[in-house]
Amino acid sequence: MKQPKTPFGLTLSPASAQQIADEALSTRRAPAEGVGLVVTPNIEHIARLRRNPALAEAYRNAAVTVCDGWPVRRYATMCGLSVERVTGCDIAVALMAPESYAPWQRLFFVLDSAETERAVLDWAAERGLADRVATTIPPFGFETDEAYCRDMAGRIAAHGTTLLLMAVGAPRSEIFVDRHRALLPPCWAFCVGQAVKIALGLVQRAPGRWQAVGLEWLWRLRQEPRRLARRYVVSSVGFALAVIEDRRRTGQGARASGHGARA
Repeated sequence: MKQPKTPFGLTLSPASAQQIADEALSTRRAPAEGVGLVVTPNIEHIARLRRNPALAEAYRNAAVTVCDGWPVRRYATMCGLSVERVTGCDIAVALMAPESYAPWQRLFFVLDSAETERAVLDWAAERGLADRVATTIPPFGFETDEAYCRDMAGRIAAHGTTLLLMAVGAPRSEIFVDRHRALLPPCWAFCVGQAVKIALGLVQRAPGRWQAVGLEWLWRLRQEPRRLARRYVVSSVGFALAVIEDRRRTGQGARASGHGARA
């Protein structure tokens, strides 16, 4: 039996961050296409998929799914897939790098703080996009307030949004977009967490040599140990369990046990 080509039940894209950004920047989604949700699973997301049905549904409905974390990519290659590691940061940087945008592009940012909002608005002004960029800072726990979510979706639609950058973290971003896709305009929606802050220079990303050897997580842990230490432990355990369950789902675990018994 061959290894599964849909690890964790996900159809992973072989596209690079630049290819994904280029398509979103050059291709206007038709009304019939609706929202094109782009998700970037790392080990925390994979761990959450096991126990969060709403997040799992959002992933099933996503238009593009890439490998963010190194362990996710490693497992995907074990499953026989040839895919790159594509992070939310890579995509956000590529989306925000152009000096000019097509006249029809209208951007909407869902942000975490007033500091980030000011930086986004300064970035928009520098590129002549002040009248084509809108922002909002939802309150903590907004995802449980259906009236607020519907109102926010309405504001995103009223702006005529073609690029939606959700920078408030998982699983809130993914679930919001998926649950309210009927109210949202036909746009590309990117769930990129803190990547917008990195693209704007508000948060320092790990140096290239750390990224090259898969230690970007350690760089982040050094920056925010209190916030991230427990999260990384829980996510690592959850990811390991997800791998075991995925192998059992595809018969790999049973096959390995059978070989051991015959030996």
